[in-house]
Amino acid sequence: MIVVVEGISAGGKTTWCSRHGGEHVVAEHGRFANAPDRAQQPQAAAAFWAERNVERWQAALQQQARSAWAICDSDPLKLHYIWTLWRTGEASEQDWRLERDATRATLAQGRIGFADRYLVARIDPQLARERAKADLTRRRSNFELHVRLQPALLEWYAALESALPGRVRFDLPAALPALERQASPCALTTFDRMLAALPRA
Repeated sequence: MIVVVEGISAGGKTTWCSRHGGEHVVAEHGRFANAPDRAQQPQAAAAFWAERNVERWQAALQQQARSAWAICDSDPLKLHYIWTLWRTGEASEQDWRLERDATRATLAQGRIGFADRYLVARIDPQLARERAKADLTRRRSNFELHVRLQPALLEWYAALESALPGRVRFDLPAALPALERQASPCALTTFDRMLAALPRA
């Protein structure tokens, strides 16, 4: 069983994962000093991030194999990030298309897939700001950008819900919900249905 917990910075996902996931948590990637610059090397950047997503998905599969559960602090298939940037005018259409195509290739190769359940936090922007200000243990770079991305992030997961009905829940429940392993249709078919359901820029 693979559960994804997603939401903007200060939305509560890491706290929720720590509280309910224990040893089952697959942590979010940290910063990468060697990430190619999208402006200078757009194709290399797209390939780089697609591979980092594959690494986290493979870590989730390994965790699931060890204990039947994996709880991912943020989505391994993190294509939503470049799409939300493009949707809000923070990235180019070329950046979106290159990363989309690189991700589609990893799906076609069977190296990444879709989770059994998605828990997506919604948070009032002002509450997120208050939480971020009060939390002195974490450095939240580009915090206001993440706040602006929330509407597009919710659009992304609404499109995923239309492609995989019943998998997406738009809150972080008080306890880990009882879940069963979901039978998945073809990953490429799901991917294409989800993209088709996204709002047009």
